[in-house]
Amino acid sequence: MSTAPTATGGASADGPVPPPRKSVPDGPVVVEWPAGVPKAEPAEPVVVPVEPGRVRWDPAERRARASQSFWTAVVGVPAIFSVLRLGVEAGGELQTTLLLVANVGPVNLLAGFLTTAARLLSTGLVAVFALGAVLAVSVDRMPPGTRRPLFARWADLTPAWIVVASYLLALVTWPLLYLPLLLPAFVAAFQLRPQRLHEWVVPRMLLIVALLAGYGWLMLPTLRDAGEQGELLVLALIVVPPVLALFIAGPLPGMVIRPLASITEVAVLATLVWAALPVISTPVLPLTVTTVGVQDGPTEDVRGHVVVTDDVNMVILQERGGVRYVPVDLVRAQVLCPTEEELPRHRLRIHDFHIEDSLLEGLGRRVRPVHRIDAACRAVG
Repeated sequence: MSTAPTATGGASADGPVPPPRKSVPDGPVVVEWPAGVPKAEPAEPVVVPVEPGRVRWDPAERRARASQSFWTAVVGVPAIFSVLRLGVEAGGELQTTLLLVANVGPVNLLAGFLTTAARLLSTGLVAVFALGAVLAVSVDRMPPGTRRPLFARWADLTPAWIVVASYLLALVTWPLLYLPLLLPAFVAAFQLRPQRLHEWVVPRMLLIVALLAGYGWLMLPTLRDAGEQGELLVLALIVVPPVLALFIAGPLPGMVIRPLASITEVAVLATLVWAALPVISTPVLPLTVTTVGVQDGPTEDVRGHVVVTDDVNMVILQERGGVRYVPVDLVRAQVLCPTEEELPRHRLRIHDFHIEDSLLEGLGRRVRPVHRIDAACRAVG
């Protein structure tokens, strides 16, 4: 006798019986919206108007392009300067340039660039970071759809440690005369407003007065000497920057942001080009005076830069131009001479440091004081 399958399925003599399938109605299924619940309207896509002839860049792509341009400038400019310096020092002559390229190694070239152009490089970075931070906090006041200034994009993309490192590089390489300019530049780069000193007005004013008094005590002897010597530029460079640092942080008026951004970018570029000319013309090799002559005979002083010395000749790039091969047997003496740019122009000091020396140069002169200029340097110069 066979067993009838149950409603929930079961087994029969012929095998397991599958469960019954639910019937699905034919045609579309109509679902009623619950009463009292508002239906959401589909959101319309937001269309950003683009001016005719302009390309709308993706923000991530803009940041990548700005970062690429920044590092290209930081890495490429020193390399270009180094090559230009060799060409200028060779007097524009191809063969002399090739001689310098063959004997001045890349390590010496990079070291020479860092010792002479680190001041210029730090100046460019300090200006970019200070102006970029001021423009970045002022972008909200610009008209909608206006492109962010280049310096502001660079300031946004640069890590804080690079900004701090650039200011430290300027601190040790700038002449002491220009170090007060770092105060407003640092305040602008990190937007250090006076309100951050203290939340109450009276303690804040007391702190500001104490800081200015300490700065004045440090610079008082130099200010007194500068006043007696009539050095108005020195007085302005010492007095104006601390006062300017109190007001430089914060957003700018909306109407001046775009013109100021364009003017400052061009001004920084022009200033760097103008300041780069002395750097390009600065010799890579040290300036020497070589005394040449036969034993117990007349001698001659050759002023120039020693390119290379071998067993036969000493190759000297003369200061007046041209290359001279001097036999090693005829070399009687050689002295190192300073250039005209190294001679001081001011008679002012800041606590035993000459005002035209950097902190590194001042510390070096205290460790090993500069001796008098050799008579051979004066005679030939």
